[in-house]
Amino acid sequence: MPVSSRRPTLDTVAREVGVSRATVSNAYNRPDQLSERLREEILSAAARLGYSGPDPIARSLATQRSGAVAVMLDRGLSAAFSDPALSIMLDTLASTVDTGERSLVLMPGGPDGGGPSPSAVARVHADVVIAYSLPDNAPAITAVRQRGLPLVVVDQSGADVRVDDRNGAALAAQHVVGHGHRDVGVISLDLAPDGYTGPLTPERMDAADFQVTVERLNGYLDHLPASTPIWEAPDSLREHGRNGASWLLAQSPRPTALLCMSDELAIGAIRAARDTNLVVPDDLTVVGFDDTPAAAWADPPLTTVRQDLLEKGRQTGEQVLRLLDGRQAGGPVTIPVVLVARASSGPVPAGRLPR
Repeated sequence: MPVSSRRPTLDTVAREVGVSRATVSNAYNRPDQLSERLREEILSAAARLGYSGPDPIARSLATQRSGAVAVMLDRGLSAAFSDPALSIMLDTLASTVDTGERSLVLMPGGPDGGGPSPSAVARVHADVVIAYSLPDNAPAITAVRQRGLPLVVVDQSGADVRVDDRNGAALAAQHVVGHGHRDVGVISLDLAPDGYTGPLTPERMDAADFQVTVERLNGYLDHLPASTPIWEAPDSLREHGRNGASWLLAQSPRPTALLCMSDELAIGAIRAARDTNLVVPDDLTVVGFDDTPAAAWADPPLTTVRQDLLEKGRQTGEQVLRLLDGRQAGGPVTIPVVLVARASSGPVPAGRLPR
């Protein structure tokens, strides 16, 4: 008898075993509904016939559930691996939502940031979408809402989960002012998704799109003069911190303290101090933000503002789980911050006492 060239289906297995189509389906999707012996008989017959199981695409179309949680990023996928704060948050998020049946889909933004394109949002197959620190006017968020997909917003305007950024920056500024520093420089994260790097201008501040950057700047400037020199970096990378610090240290009067909006920028600033033969903290105080593992291992160990990245990931995951269960996401959650003082900060140099 010739072997059929047709691909075996769920019905093929059902006929072979002499059970209903639903019983075969339960062997894959609801094994607790069958005896172990019957399930083994069905799976053995399926293997013998070359049937590999229900088509996941067809199953998701039938149930309208994909088992995927999409995370919309501001910039390219490399940020998920190169930005320690983001990678820690994503790791905890994944652990919170992982049941063995769910997956994370990372959706990158364009080369200059701004989030995924609306066309990418239109194509994504996900049950819940997370918007992570996107510009306030990101078209991707509008596209998610137009599709009617459940949305969890993190670290931006109207966030379901946010960090107390303004208070954290204020703690950093109060720390350096309390040590006598009056000539302070700031290395800022980007204010708009356009790749700009250079001195911050009033026009860019007025048109700022990133809520986290605005909140941290306002926290600094609540305790510093409006004339404080600020360098805007396009990304949280050490090289950008080094470049920003080089510019700030060339200003007159030269800053005796630098406030940096991430630990990565701060570690780059410490490198720039060494480039100009300055000793941290004897000649220059440097303060970061995030308290990633690299902060404690920096040379010298970095004074920084700690946001609980594990808790941020867990809280985001809890919001996702509520939506997956058909419940409301719950009220907004604010992650608290604390200042962690280490060896990179100290009093103003003796030759630069407060005027």
